[in-house]
Order: sequence, then C-alpha cells, then structure tokens
Amino acid sequence: MAEKQHLHLHVNGEPVDVVAPIHNTLLEVLRENLRLTGTKHGCELGECGTCTVLVDGEPVLSCLALPIELQDAEILTVEGLTEDGKAHPLQIAFAETGAAQCGYCTPGILMAAKSLLEKNPSPARREIEEALAGNLCRCTGYIQILQAIERAAAGDVGKPISV
Repeated sequence: MAEKQHLHLHVNGEPVDVVAPIHNTLLEVLRENLRLTGTKHGCELGECGTCTVLVDGEPVLSCLALPIELQDAEILTVEGLTEDGKAHPLQIAFAETGAAQCGYCTPGILMAAKSLLEKNPSPARREIEEALAGNLCRCTGYIQILQAIERAAAGDVGKPISV
C-alpha cells in the first residue's frame, strides 16, 4: 500500500487539508482529492501545458509538481478565475471569439494568459505567443486564442466584435 502524506494547501483562496499518496502530483491531488477537474490531464510529461495552474502567480505544470513542495504557496486553478459567480474577462473573451473549440486545452491556456496579463496588462502579440509557447492546442490554430487574450487585455469584453 502506498505511503500517504497529510497536505496543507491553499487553493483558490481557501485553505484545504488533504491526505494523498506521497507519489501523487499536484494534478492528481487537484482532480482526485479536491475534485477540481477543470485542470486537465494531458501528456504527463510537461509538454502540452494542459495542466497549467498558477503557483504564486507563476504558470506551473501540475503534472510535474509535487504538492508537498507547495504547502506555503497560493495555488490558483481555472475554477478560481470566477469571482462572485462572474466569469473572468479572459473567459468571456474566449467565449466571444470562439477561442475554445473542444475546450480541453483552454484551462491551461487561460491560466498562462492570466499570469501574463497580471505582469503585463498590454502585451504585444509576440509576448502573448511567447507566454503560450508551452500550451498546445489541436483545434483552433491559435488565432482566436490570441485574439481573445488581446480582447481581454484591451478591456473589450462584452463589446461588439469588429470584423
């Protein structure tokens, strides 16, 4: 039987206590123990970005992170983007531009984009591309994703889209 560890984490602004096998990654603890299934399980190799969460504001691949090392950190998942029942401007922009097709990569991309916009509220397209370099999408071709992030950065969510 696997050895277990008692973890004291801070997730989406709330303290949580969980007991999990010592070998479990942050991704496994989020999905299996905390039932925060918005963070997706992709490659398990740190190559696709699907499992990206923010740890103290920085994008982290949760499939490679050990929760025991993050007990003093603030962990933010895609579920934590919504505040008081309102979607984050990035989420609204993604919906408005059709940036999410199958949606599997979307949570990781949203988290990487949130980190970028926190550091640089008005990024150039090249800066957005660089911030998303570790996030793969197989459906959209990235144009709508880039447009959505630009739209959120410009504060244009909820406004008509010009063609």
